[in-house]
Amino acid sequence: MNVREVLRFAWQGVTANKPRSFLTTLGILIGVAAVIILVAVGTGSSKAVQDQISRLGSNTLTVSASSTTAGGRGGGGFAGGFPGLGGGGSTTTSQNATQTRTPELTMADAQAIAEAAEDGDASAVLGVAPVVSASSVTAAYDGASHSVSTFTGSTPAYLLIDNTTVAEGRSFTDSEYTAHSRVALVGTSVAEDLVGDNTSDLVGETVTFNGVEFEVVGILESKGSTGPQDQDDRVIAPATAVQDTLSGYGALGSISVKATSADDVDRAETQIYTVLDGRHKVGASDRDYSVNSASSFLEAATESNQTFTVLLGAVAAISLLVGGIGVMNIMLVTVTERTREIGIRKAIGARRGDIVGQFLAEAVLLSLFGGVMGVIVGLAGSRFEIVGVQPVVAPYSVALAFGVSVLIGLGFGLYPANRAAALRPIDALRYE
Repeated sequence: MNVREVLRFAWQGVTANKPRSFLTTLGILIGVAAVIILVAVGTGSSKAVQDQISRLGSNTLTVSASSTTAGGRGGGGFAGGFPGLGGGGSTTTSQNATQTRTPELTMADAQAIAEAAEDGDASAVLGVAPVVSASSVTAAYDGASHSVSTFTGSTPAYLLIDNTTVAEGRSFTDSEYTAHSRVALVGTSVAEDLVGDNTSDLVGETVTFNGVEFEVVGILESKGSTGPQDQDDRVIAPATAVQDTLSGYGALGSISVKATSADDVDRAETQIYTVLDGRHKVGASDRDYSVNSASSFLEAATESNQTFTVLLGAVAAISLLVGGIGVMNIMLVTVTERTREIGIRKAIGARRGDIVGQFLAEAVLLSLFGGVMGVIVGLAGSRFEIVGVQPVVAPYSVALAFGVSVLIGLGFGLYPANRAAALRPIDALRYE
């Protein structure tokens, strides 16, 4: 038989029992669609993290306190830079003059980095902003209320470092920071919950945060969502006012630093280490703080998301494998049901290759149809947001899933086809 006849017989065999053929292809369809959708979720999650980090800028660094260690701390007082605030970490001294402390960052640390940048000792540093955070803050205005996810206290420089702009109104000023003025910049999600879609109506109004009155001077530019995290559910205010009213005068949450350019990030990191090592009296082996760049966050997040994507793809591949087992099972049943047909065809001259070709073609057709439908369902399903993530279809996952579905038809159909071809005509004709 030629290829056309083989395909015709295979098509007749597949369509002879439509419900059974549909259920068989359904397993392949689910497997292919699952691979495409789950890989798309992993890819979308990775892209969301990359977008979030890129919005911070590739030349942004974050200084954070780390594990407890031994050592000393430099003086706490300072002038200029961040006026009205000071203080170093408290220390205790033992008999051998070794000081132990709870790791923390202070306004004095941020001021030391800023002064080094001004003096040229940290020439790769463009801007420095101390960051304090208030937790469990509820905003209230004119009978409406909103639980704020992120309440940040900092300096006006924080907006530059965080790549944040004011869409309506204005930013707070250095003089307002120095005067401990209770002014605030509000994210769009907070503003919409308080006044509705016309967020500009909130500018100039007084909003209470945990009962403390702040004047809203500006609405922040929308940054959108990253998975389940809403980047617009936040408030930024002068750190002086936040410490006065909401967070207290404890340690800083972190220090945000902006390098002069992406190429100067490593140099800025080295200069920050030099400044803070001297203040904290530590070295590379016992630092009580860490400096991380946006690029390092991106590398770590990308590696984590790649592992996550591979895991999702592996789970989906299992369902595709189960679909292949279903194809083999149905083809074995088909061979058993059509034993007499096989015997008649071999008796009138059909060769082994003809029998193998027919049943192998049936298995491939089942997998091919399931693969095509799986690709359609997978692409359609990837258009919808899943668990807070907008899936991003990876072209390789479509080609891989479809290719594997075809190979499954070949692989899992080969044994039933060979079994059919191996039947002796006389035994097949006797089969009831």
